[in-house]
Amino acid sequence: MELENVILVTKYGQSVVDIEDLILIFNTFSHEEKKKYLYDLLFFILQAKAQDEDIEPAIENSKLRRTYTPCVIIQKGVGTHNLKRLLNLPENELNKSLILLLSLLKIAYMKRFETEKKDLYKWWYWDLSKDENIEAILKTYK
Repeated sequence: MELENVILVTKYGQSVVDIEDLILIFNTFSHEEKKKYLYDLLFFILQAKAQDEDIEPAIENSKLRRTYTPCVIIQKGVGTHNLKRLLNLPENELNKSLILLLSLLKIAYMKRFETEKKDLYKWWYWDLSKDENIEAILKTYK
């Protein structure tokens, strides 16, 4: 995932941007790009240490019906094998997978954010509502 998109996803985790911004970008991607984007989200979810207890709030926050395929799949647990199944759903299910995975990421991320936000070496826990932090990230990693 490009750095700008990583920053945008992290901003979403911090409630700095809305999910609609990410959905708009996602919908500009080809099918293969969408799958890659979702795969990268899985990496972030694993890094944020999502737990099975995060599933119910993620479904609720996503505002998706519990009977939608991604919701049914994820109810089996946040194990990598379950999450990867969301990437292989048909094209018409990928937006639902995106919304659900972003909701799960946000829940897990916020738990880590509270304990990690003072770590100067982890930019993804910096306050990304501040332009100077974004500029520092882009300057360092470009």
